[in-house]
Amino acid sequence: FSAHLRLWEERRTLRAGCESSSMLAFTPRRAIGALCARGFPALQKRWLNLHEYQSVQVMQSYHVHTPKGLPAFTGREAEAAASALQAEQGDIDFVVKAQVLAGGRGLGYFKENGFQGGVHQCQSPSKVKEIAKKMLGNTLVTKQTGEAGKPCNAIFVCERLYLRREKYFAILMDRSSGGPLMIGSAVGGTSIEDIAAKDPTAIVKMPIDITVGLSEAQAREFAEKLAFEGDRVDQAAQCIMGLYKMFIDKDCTLVEINPFAETHDGRVMVCDAKVNFDDNAEFRHEDIFEMRDTTQEDPREVQAARFDLNYVGLDGNIGCMVNGAGLAMATMDIIKLNGGSPANFLDVGGGASKTQVVEAFRILQNDPKVKAILVNIFGGIMRCDTIALGVIHASQEIGLSKPLVVRLEGTNQEQAKKLIDESGLKMLFSTDLSESASKAVKMAEIIELAESAELDVAFAL
Repeated sequence: FSAHLRLWEERRTLRAGCESSSMLAFTPRRAIGALCARGFPALQKRWLNLHEYQSVQVMQSYHVHTPKGLPAFTGREAEAAASALQAEQGDIDFVVKAQVLAGGRGLGYFKENGFQGGVHQCQSPSKVKEIAKKMLGNTLVTKQTGEAGKPCNAIFVCERLYLRREKYFAILMDRSSGGPLMIGSAVGGTSIEDIAAKDPTAIVKMPIDITVGLSEAQAREFAEKLAFEGDRVDQAAQCIMGLYKMFIDKDCTLVEINPFAETHDGRVMVCDAKVNFDDNAEFRHEDIFEMRDTTQEDPREVQAARFDLNYVGLDGNIGCMVNGAGLAMATMDIIKLNGGSPANFLDVGGGASKTQVVEAFRILQNDPKVKAILVNIFGGIMRCDTIALGVIHASQEIGLSKPLVVRLEGTNQEQAKKLIDESGLKMLFSTDLSESASKAVKMAEIIELAESAELDVAFAL
């Protein structure tokens, strides 16, 4: 596992901040990150990610130079926004950007009408309105969203900039240096992964002593490493200082700017930004977290978050309920080794209540992709009888009807088995993890086979 984790951390550093690399203790969120290095499908993360127009608003409060722009939620609002920008900026062209929390917007398409591209250049307010009406209320599919896509409920209308040089800049937390790390490249505007693959020396880094902070001299030095020249060095340094202050003040886990550019008239601008915020700091930044757009998130994860459950949706068909991040990862590994595929990462933790267990089962029961459920509990802090009560109440409250394989070991395991026996519920018990996983995989295969043959197969609890 440690080797996989090191590989993942190295990959994250090369990717220049696609995720936060915390210097704090090992957490389920970092455990989830390691899964990608082990052949699991791409995962969605549960930290706050703002839309571009929202990130721009936050950055502007730190005197970071960004293109002038306004959000719009209807075609009429989009036309009015373009007219307002034209009145302020003069005779300008516009860029209309679909606001979805996914990359690759420019090459995406809208599922409902087939309209190509989530980013378009326009020459007039009327054209802005026309483009906006084709985007709003539709689902944008990109290489990062999968076939499901993301709903486009807002657009960002901003001035079109004519860029002369494009750079890459990011700040993230780095565990190896024990603090913030600035990463950049004199070549930007494209995927940082592609840049690193072609020329690893094009990536420059500078760790920041978090107890001292970022000095103006360091900001200027890094601007020069990004190949800014003349008075653009000072402009870039000012932006870097503002971005670092925002990173610290707002408890960001990632600030990624691509491109960090120089315009044809010598202005240094942050042209596109991705900003993530630490969910653990929500109590300090209620104004920021009120901007959260849950329509862009996996509804299963949103539901789990309401009950403080560590849940991440995957693409498999075996629902998992486990206590502890390490055991959850091991459980998913065993499922894969037995030829199955996990439908989720679900850690109920060591102090879950009966209500939380019921809600965890509700999420698994309501997920159409889940064909069988594997419960793997090692009773240490978490008592096995609490899980048993959760199973019983879930069957009563939500009509739990999916095949259930249960492994309960540890604190109060005998009481748990007695409770379930007395309840009359039917499930498959096992004390061996590999055997439990094998049973869950076989049950899921039976259900999948029956459904493909259009046969009605029920599992009665």
